[in-house]
Amino acid sequence: MIFRKSTKKKIVLSLWLLSFFIVLGVLLYCLYLSILIDTRFSGRRWGIPSKVYSDSTLLFPGQKVNQSLLINKLRRLEYRNVAHAPESSGEMRRGEAFVELYLRDLEMPAKRQKGFPVKIAFRNQEIESIIRKDNGAALPILELEPEKIMLFFGPERQQRQLVSIDRVPKHLIHAVLAAEDSRFFEHHGFDIRSILRAIYINIRHGTIRQGGSTLTQQLAKSYFLTPERTFARKIKELLMALTMEIKYRKHVIFEIYLNEIYLGQKGSVSINGVGEAAFFYFGKPVENLSLAEAATMAGLIKSPGLYSPYVSEAKSREHRNKVLHDMERLGYITRTQMDGASQEPVKTVGFTAYGKKAPYFVDYVSKQLPTLYSQKILSSQGLSLYTTLDSQVQEAAENALERGLARLEKTHPSLKRSHPEGKLQGVIIVMQPKTGYILAMVGGRDYSATQFNRATQARRQPGSAIKPFVYLSGLDQFTPATELSNEQKTYDVDGKSWKPHGKSSDSGKGIRMRDALARSDNLATVDLAMKVGLDRIVDTVKAFQFSTPVKPQPSLALGAYEVIPLELARAYCTFASDGVEPYPLSLKTLVDENGNVLEQRHMTIQNIISPAKAYVMSDMMRSVVTEGTAKSAKNMGITFPVAGKTGTTNEYRDAWFVGYTPDVLVLVWVGFDNGESVSAEGAVAALPIWADLIRAIPQYISGEWFTMPPGVVKEKVCSQSGQLAVERGCPEPFEEVFLEGNVPAEYCQIPEHRAYSGEVLKTWWKKLWRR
Repeated sequence: MIFRKSTKKKIVLSLWLLSFFIVLGVLLYCLYLSILIDTRFSGRRWGIPSKVYSDSTLLFPGQKVNQSLLINKLRRLEYRNVAHAPESSGEMRRGEAFVELYLRDLEMPAKRQKGFPVKIAFRNQEIESIIRKDNGAALPILELEPEKIMLFFGPERQQRQLVSIDRVPKHLIHAVLAAEDSRFFEHHGFDIRSILRAIYINIRHGTIRQGGSTLTQQLAKSYFLTPERTFARKIKELLMALTMEIKYRKHVIFEIYLNEIYLGQKGSVSINGVGEAAFFYFGKPVENLSLAEAATMAGLIKSPGLYSPYVSEAKSREHRNKVLHDMERLGYITRTQMDGASQEPVKTVGFTAYGKKAPYFVDYVSKQLPTLYSQKILSSQGLSLYTTLDSQVQEAAENALERGLARLEKTHPSLKRSHPEGKLQGVIIVMQPKTGYILAMVGGRDYSATQFNRATQARRQPGSAIKPFVYLSGLDQFTPATELSNEQKTYDVDGKSWKPHGKSSDSGKGIRMRDALARSDNLATVDLAMKVGLDRIVDTVKAFQFSTPVKPQPSLALGAYEVIPLELARAYCTFASDGVEPYPLSLKTLVDENGNVLEQRHMTIQNIISPAKAYVMSDMMRSVVTEGTAKSAKNMGITFPVAGKTGTTNEYRDAWFVGYTPDVLVLVWVGFDNGESVSAEGAVAALPIWADLIRAIPQYISGEWFTMPPGVVKEKVCSQSGQLAVERGCPEPFEEVFLEGNVPAEYCQIPEHRAYSGEVLKTWWKKLWRR
């Protein structure tokens, strides 16, 4: 008996000790969980991907506009069509000659503006008026919000907009409670009643129809744990829920839950949190959700893949009505409210699966960022990067390149290739010459086939597109009216004979410098280069900051050396910006998630040549378009003043056209990556693409020409001698531009033209008096 009592005491003691150590172990484990939860909740709770934006869009009365590109932009900004006058943010109504918008709030660095309704009226491809619908005020200018063109995702590829619980409407809170955990504010992390009810319902139906997890348990599973279904994971979930309930108030847990829950899929990107889901499904901020929309969203939590209105509108509506019924049963809404909301259709705004827009441009921007921030920061800190991209110009550029390359393949079937990586390729770069802003960049035909950015990484021979820099080198010695030799010659270069090849206009007859550039005369260009000196031409090219090596060889004058397309576009900007070369700018402002400016890029410029020389070169290159190799542009609808230059390399491996106005510069290159022939010159392969694009962006075409700066003079010149024209003596004189210190010194020496000697003297006195 004594032995039995002793044994019993030992067993009881052992059980007490075991229980003590179990409780101690649980408490220590809960302490560990508490530290883990505190660490996560006290720091950054979620990684928010940084966003890359286009530039904003300015609209004003009198502005020319491509209506289809503007409407496409509004669609990308997710303005949704409605049949009535727009009443809430993000709505749009279109008419034959107008579009009405309810603008979203504009939030940009140094600019905040509440959204308002507006009507934009058009007439003959121009904006006629911009009127505020709420007060009838005529607006002199309107700014549309930037377009989101990329997100820097982390490995989870989650997209969310954080919201405070104060912004969440009561009916959404009640809908979530009714759908997932009606006793959330009564239990302490787990709910025995809910567990027993779930077991009973599941046994009665013979299948799993209901879960017993509380919102706190769901948060623990989603935020901290893996989705594996094991007993150990369930115990850990329960302990974490209890720990959270002890350490945090209910409204804090509920707010974290609302921002954490998974609510759907946008292509490869998961939609998390009610803030992001409100825009994804209904195109509005969470605080503007109706009762029916709130019930629809709450119904998604159970199974977004099953109840998403994008998957099945019928199942979504059925489950929404079940949530509404539960809300009425719990006293959150009245029967009248339930009946009214149940009758509403499930209306979504639609979506486009996430895809990187302007991918080559975005890659160019992305390569600049590692010097500022790591990939980890970019994928988690919620930064906003505002760029120079004009999304309308980008769309026009992508369309023009695709159409142009398809047209070339149709007219030259030999250019077609079956393998995507071997296809005919192209580049388009659009810049603002005076600022260096890159408005659009297309680095290839199909980004999904090849991510090689030919705009910034390719090294191609420019052919005749390099000639303006040769002619620029000669402006101090020669004038646009100087006659150059276009005889076939053999030159001695470093003890070796070299003979230029290629086209020449009226070989052997001589040609004026302006005409030589306009007609891209190879023999005359080489003649000029040899007279000016190859070293001087090399110095000129280097001054434009090309990164590719250049050597003093005669073939340099014909473009037989490599350039990077973006650097060539930048160099041409100098002619269009009074001799100042801008640095290509793509990133304007970097802002943190609180709106604080972290980095601001300003345009960087360097004076390369005088405004006078820039004007003379632009005037000479205008002749390329009016009467030279690009004169077919007028048959393509180019009726406004343009300066530019075609370029073609040996065996037609490269085709170029660089054209500009005072407001915009566009470079087009066409070729194969492996150097195969494109079977066409720049005027045939590249110029039509340029014309197609420039016609599509009338907002950048003012039709004005450059203002003649100080240091440039105009004089009448004899068309035969290239000397100053004798008044009423020289037949067909023409007006030419000269640098002020390099005007022809003599009047025409042709005897027949000097017959009016008195007129010569009279003209000389007039010139002297004027000076």
